[in-house]
Amino acid sequence: MTRLLPLPLPLPRVALLLVAAAVGSAAPAGGGGELGGGLSRDDFPVGFVFGAGTSAYQWEGAAAEDGRSPSIWDTFAHTAGHHPGDGDIAANGYHKYKEDVKLMKETGLDAYRFSISWPRLIPNGRGEVNPKGLEYYNNLINELLDHGIEPHATLFHYDLPQVLEDEYNGWLSPQIIDDFTAYSDVCFREFGDRVTNWTTLNEANSFALLGYDIGRAPPGRCSEPFGNCSNGNSVTEPYIVAHHSLLAHSSAVSLYRKMYQEKQHGVIGMNIFVYDFVPLTNSTEDTTATERAKAFYTGWFLDPLYHGDYPEIMKKTAGSKLPKFSNRQSEQLINSVDFLGVNYYSINYVKDDPQAAPCNERDFLADTSVQTIYINNSTTQLYVPPYGLQGVLEYFKQSYGNPPIYIHENGMVQIPRATSSGRSWIYTSFSVALHMASTTWTSQTRN
Repeated sequence: MTRLLPLPLPLPRVALLLVAAAVGSAAPAGGGGELGGGLSRDDFPVGFVFGAGTSAYQWEGAAAEDGRSPSIWDTFAHTAGHHPGDGDIAANGYHKYKEDVKLMKETGLDAYRFSISWPRLIPNGRGEVNPKGLEYYNNLINELLDHGIEPHATLFHYDLPQVLEDEYNGWLSPQIIDDFTAYSDVCFREFGDRVTNWTTLNEANSFALLGYDIGRAPPGRCSEPFGNCSNGNSVTEPYIVAHHSLLAHSSAVSLYRKMYQEKQHGVIGMNIFVYDFVPLTNSTEDTTATERAKAFYTGWFLDPLYHGDYPEIMKKTAGSKLPKFSNRQSEQLINSVDFLGVNYYSINYVKDDPQAAPCNERDFLADTSVQTIYINNSTTQLYVPPYGLQGVLEYFKQSYGNPPIYIHENGMVQIPRATSSGRSWIYTSFSVALHMASTTWTSQTRN
């Protein structure tokens, strides 16, 4: 069985700037800068946004400075065998944000997406706000606005305060719903007068899968034979974490809409990781398996967000492992996103695999009963066909009522010493694909 894994993307500073340059061009924000493929910004719908993004742990550094407490990502990165690097220094954005914002302006960015570090803002996970953390994010937001760059803030990007993990196992406990909502409240109250684009969770589906099924992301929980971790249960925990993530999201959104949205005039959504799933053959089995893969990896979160419940195939397959929503929870979940954030990198071909799990216990990946096949003939870069993004956007349009879409991440991962020609081609191709999706296919893609 091929174990499908979302791509890890610990972007260093230089990679961020290359991505930004490719996406944004060197033209001033709002201008008609050339994007490649015969396109310019003026060819895109009015309001289409070009930008770049980072996560707090991968960008800020200053992990032990000014009152910040450890996160589960710190613990994970410092545990032997888990990760080749850590965020102690990272891209040093905590100290160099002014230089970075200047470079963003020179690059021509319309927007910058960043995540707020929960343990920097509220070191104990709840309660007292760290004034140094508050000062930092106020300074960053103001610096962006002073340079004409729109801030897009993500509330959670894999970096739960370790103190909450130690206290009640973090996202495995329903207590996380109240604590996340209280943390979100602080962010809305303190920054919402200037931040009008909010994302609650980044790659919520990948976080549940990587962190709690195979142990390849914080907090590094899993069980044999699905992974080698000191704690965890791969059979049940991904479903529990996803359930609490959805409820925490809807709770924070409900608070925002009740207390802040009308006066702050902002929007709020969630981000998920997506593949374009394509049948390996035209057989009925592979076609059905492809729909099953979409339900498990994408519908797992989008069906509750747009329809109020998990996909039927998940309920049938996972059975009692899959938690249930109350009527009130379902009602609160439906349409709890003003937009959908999407991280897209690649196509995966799908083959039916009813014998996916040769053991008695089945984890999330085994429950899908599919084999995923990634085709790549290059020795220098990952195969990233941009037309797959069009397939994803068309799927959203047909299955979820054509929601407003923000492409939060896309691109390619290269080995060291690879040339920039591949990067240029990728972003030119993505620009063409997005132009077709937003004009010819009438997808509501906003950036």
